[in-house]
Amino acid sequence: VASDPETGEVGVAVTTRNACVGNRVPWVRAGVGAVATQAFTRPEYGVELLDLLATGLDPQAALEAALSQDPGAHRRQVAVVSVLGATGQHTGADASSWAGERRGENFATQGNILTGPEVLDEVARTMRQTASSGRSLSDRLIAALEAGHAAGGDKRKGRRQSAAVLIADPRPERSTRPDGQSVFLNVCEHPDPVAELRRQFDAVSQTLGYRSLEVFSGPDIWQLKVILHALGFLRPHEEELTRGQGSDLFTQEAAEAVDRFRMDRGLSTPEDGSPSGLVDSATVRHLWSALEASGRAKEIRSLLRDATAIRN
Repeated sequence: VASDPETGEVGVAVTTRNACVGNRVPWVRAGVGAVATQAFTRPEYGVELLDLLATGLDPQAALEAALSQDPGAHRRQVAVVSVLGATGQHTGADASSWAGERRGENFATQGNILTGPEVLDEVARTMRQTASSGRSLSDRLIAALEAGHAAGGDKRKGRRQSAAVLIADPRPERSTRPDGQSVFLNVCEHPDPVAELRRQFDAVSQTLGYRSLEVFSGPDIWQLKVILHALGFLRPHEEELTRGQGSDLFTQEAAEAVDRFRMDRGLSTPEDGSPSGLVDSATVRHLWSALEASGRAKEIRSLLRDATAIRN
């Protein structure tokens, strides 16, 4: 569990060798704090502790008050962080070994049925290393989870495994939920859920590196341009296109011609939120259908024959 004093965010990241861990362990509330309740998990701790924090109670005092009413406290682990960065932790005497906890400025980490203390040492080291780094709290929490997982993580093997990250953000327009939830990625089951959590985070946030970037080029781009020209969407004032240097590049001009064609055919466009220059299988079908309707399909196929020839 952790808070970010620069943004006011609070969050939890978790992984275990049980399915759908994100449904029970992490709890957050914007402007209040975050809770992780685990080891013979009692989910009620989430709301109870956040309610106590909201009254102004210190995290450790809130935790001790709640634990005093729980006959199963000796088997549980719970961690709490306030929006101001204060923390509280509990590891019951009968929590499954190896069990332990670490804490630092604005964060606390704990685990049970771990391979050893090195797991939490790596989590804590990563949280300290990434503090004031400019990385988002969710990014930092996933990085810490990755470090602990790489150090050994859960010692059980051959079981289903899951991972999750949950963030609440008090800043305006960061969330539409009453609890302020701004990020919730819940990998319910996966052979490598921590890696999948990272992949999903990078993909959803469109972090540089989540996909390969390139300028598309090749004979198919030339074919596309010829068809768009034949249909009057690309350089309609020119009698014919000349293939030369750069003609195989998917340029902005070609992308805009695609957008005009898609709009003409009633397909989604950038105005609807689709990417500019989208040429998917549906677009290709529409291109050839339009050529057939114009009576120019045979002519264009003949023109493009050399461009599509297979050469050994």
